[in-house]
Amino acid sequence: MSEKRVVSVQREIRAEPGEIFDLLADPARHGEFDGSDTIVSAHRSNPERLSLGAKFGMSMRLGLPYRITNEVVEFEEDRLIAWRHLGHHIWRYRLVPTNDGTTLVTESFDWGSARFPPAYEWVGYPARHEVNMAETLERLADLVEHD
Repeated sequence: MSEKRVVSVQREIRAEPGEIFDLLADPARHGEFDGSDTIVSAHRSNPERLSLGAKFGMSMRLGLPYRITNEVVEFEEDRLIAWRHLGHHIWRYRLVPTNDGTTLVTESFDWGSARFPPAYEWVGYPARHEVNMAETLERLADLVEHD
């Protein structure tokens, strides 16, 4: 992971790490908390729960509709999950329990491992993703704090 090419957003969420992780590990629910509003639906052939090496697909829309297949490349139950697709940039969620029963959740967009990192900078993805990640964490909090 190249710290120079990583943008992260953090939020403390009033829930245990396992409860938050269960949402992150369920590809069928990703559209519920996607702050970019680009996920249309999860593929029916997806696994029910993600694990290291699991592949899962999404129907997306960013101007035009497209389909993407992701692979889980980092996984530690209730603590860390990350995936990438053909561009090789990584979406990562790190969960750290706090002493007061909440969880510090960090979402990161890591384009240091991308096939051609400068392209992400040229089109302004890092700054745009920071806004989307803040919205994603807001939606995650709403889902687990109000269920």
